[in-house]
Amino acid sequence: MAEYEGDERADLGVLVMRLGRRLLDMEQPILARHGVSMWGYAVLCGLAGGPMRTQAALAASIGADKTRLIPILDGLQERGLIEREPDPADRRVRLLGLTSDGRRLQLAVQADVRAGEEELLGDLTTEDRAAFLRALDALS
Repeated sequence: MAEYEGDERADLGVLVMRLGRRLLDMEQPILARHGVSMWGYAVLCGLAGGPMRTQAALAASIGADKTRLIPILDGLQERGLIEREPDPADRRVRLLGLTSDGRRLQLAVQADVRAGEEELLGDLTTEDRAAFLRALDALS
């Protein structure tokens, strides 16, 4: 791996875009195999930590436009992967959560994605991998 100093490296936006494309290329076949879209998987991951009080809160947490999220939620609900239940405290609000099938799918996709990530990160030393993941987490 090259050492970069000064202006000899590509801009961060270019590097992140290249990495993003590699990740998407790796993830698309996994998602297709599991029958879920990238946004569908993002919703499943967003709900993996527990129910969300509103669709707007979910959209904000995964960086999605709440109006474009509705058909994705409808599809996931039709497949029995998520539930939208009225909030007992405010019946105008829908609580969103994973069903047991949704949790199983989320974990299965995540396991396959993580295996792909391991392959992608395979050329890095353990120390470089840990530093990369810490830096990525801090910057994101």
